[in-house]
Amino acid sequence: MSEAVVLTETDARGVASVRLNRPEVNNAYNGEMIDALIAGIDVLAKDDSVRVIVIRGNGRHFQAGADLNWIQENAGKSFEENLKVSRATTAAIHGLTTCLKPTIALIHGGCFGGGTGLAAACDIVIAEEGAIFAITEARWGLVATPIVPQLLSRLGAGRLRRYSLTCERFDARRAFEIGFVDEVCEAGKLEEAAEPIIDALLHCPPDALAGTKANALKFAGLEFTPEELEDMAQLHARRRMTEDAAEGLSSFLQKRKPKWVPEG
Repeated sequence: MSEAVVLTETDARGVASVRLNRPEVNNAYNGEMIDALIAGIDVLAKDDSVRVIVIRGNGRHFQAGADLNWIQENAGKSFEENLKVSRATTAAIHGLTTCLKPTIALIHGGCFGGGTGLAAACDIVIAEEGAIFAITEARWGLVATPIVPQLLSRLGAGRLRRYSLTCERFDARRAFEIGFVDEVCEAGKLEEAAEPIIDALLHCPPDALAGTKANALKFAGLEFTPEELEDMAQLHARRRMTEDAAEGLSSFLQKRKPKWVPEG
């Protein structure tokens, strides 16, 4: 039997670990990982013994965005099938964002595309030296609708416009400078860097943390109605089915420049 694509465990203190576990594809997400993340976060959010949730990636990278082979496969399906995928993607990010337990993302290696949204959905982000970030969707003809609110909350409008339009890569120090990352630590020291933060969270009563986070989400505009979430999913699904998206994904998989890149 193959190992689960999302692994969860909780220690005696109530600190839950969520590990993305598709290291063979740099933890790129597919439908199975999205469903497992939704289910895992939902269970932890409802478990009174869980006090803090820490998200990590197994292997060389935290999370490399979408599995583009899976995206291309879905692009050839019906709109309803694509909408189902986008609804799940939107639900996964919104569910993590609105989970009232404190959440921490530990970033190593690459954090690209949807991985940046996953990190931005967390309350605290710690990256090690050498981590690389990029909001890559536009490069491949896609639009990152489900993660825009979280990225906006982290980066502000100006920085989000720059990095989501250029799709350029930035390192951990730059991520710290622009507010995407809260702390940068030496390579291999993520767990050590997280411990004082986890200890501080455990010194607060869970109900007070939940109430504080609920207020923060409300006043930051990060709570959405079912109708608003559906609009996000609709936009996301429609964009995936465009000619630009098909060309962007094909060019990536074929290791060539897409047709919109000027020659020379």
